[in-house]
Amino acid sequence: MSDKAIRIGIIGAGFARTTQIPGFKNCEGARIVAIASAHREHAAEVAREFGIEQVADDWRGLVSRDDIDLVSIATPPVTHCEMTLSALSRGKAVLCEKPMAMNADEARQMTERAREAGVLALIDHELRFLPGRVKLHELLRHGNIGKVRHAKLTFRSDSRADVNRPWNWWSDKTQGGGALGAIGSHVVDAFHWLLGAEIKEVACNLATHVRERKDESGKTRVVTTDDEANFLLRFADGELTEAATGNASMSMIEAGKPEHRLEVFGSQGAFMIEEGGELWKSHAGDGEWKRVETDRGELAKGMRDGGWSRGFTAYSRRIVEALRAGRTTVQGAATFADGYRTQVVLNAARRADESGCWAAVGKERALKT
Repeated sequence: MSDKAIRIGIIGAGFARTTQIPGFKNCEGARIVAIASAHREHAAEVAREFGIEQVADDWRGLVSRDDIDLVSIATPPVTHCEMTLSALSRGKAVLCEKPMAMNADEARQMTERAREAGVLALIDHELRFLPGRVKLHELLRHGNIGKVRHAKLTFRSDSRADVNRPWNWWSDKTQGGGALGAIGSHVVDAFHWLLGAEIKEVACNLATHVRERKDESGKTRVVTTDDEANFLLRFADGELTEAATGNASMSMIEAGKPEHRLEVFGSQGAFMIEEGGELWKSHAGDGEWKRVETDRGELAKGMRDGGWSRGFTAYSRRIVEALRAGRTTVQGAATFADGYRTQVVLNAARRADESGCWAAVGKERALKT
């Protein structure tokens, strides 16, 4: 492994402030050298908070710097494609926040360009590195519950229930906001990764319950994104699946205790995993869940405790280790090709919502081989 520190540039001063920056600062052999944001004053504030020496005037200036090895993109989805293509054209490794892009065409273009560039290019699906999920992935492949018949995910939050929360990009469909992209991308990736099976058909209902918000100037603006998304899924048969179905309920406006629970039901039993990686198992006929011992994982300093944070603490370390070793892959990470597969499903989900019918997955243009 090289003794050289991996030099990181951060684009975005919102989510990056709570996740990417603390995660990468926790990594041995990494140094954040610059940050850029659409609002320079935000970038400057975050730079002071975390001791980042350089504040770039804009993201283009950041990706063109010679002293950056990895560009971490934590901005609204509408910007992901342009930023990624620019970084790749300069030979930079890229970590792109989810959802990967605005649509499958953008995701395909990003994936093909990354393949041509031959650099590390990953999507930030950090939950793949949460120890409980890693354990679940392993146990499913050991056949612990037989053939998978059904998978179910519930995500409940009231983070957007407050009608006084200001209008921002998350409220704007043209910028890639909404629950389908923010949470649905994680759901689809989790199902693909854990079950090792393609989603072949999807039914979807999107809803907007808070239909107007005031922006920072006090002007009332229409909300064009969904704050609730519901899926029905049919999976292709695979090594783990047989005539398997799925469903997911995702809401950003439901009061009560926040919940993020994924369940997998097989011919011989079931697994359930909660937000922090707490894993449970039940054999058919048990009538109860029994805890499966797992490690919680490390939490980087400055992060709020939770599964997402512990997942990124592990993920960021693996990214830095790979780059220091000269590798362009991280075992188990979501690649750009994985991001494209997810985006194809999200495209189908939007078609299903618009038509009110099941939509077949996979009509988009295939990736170049």
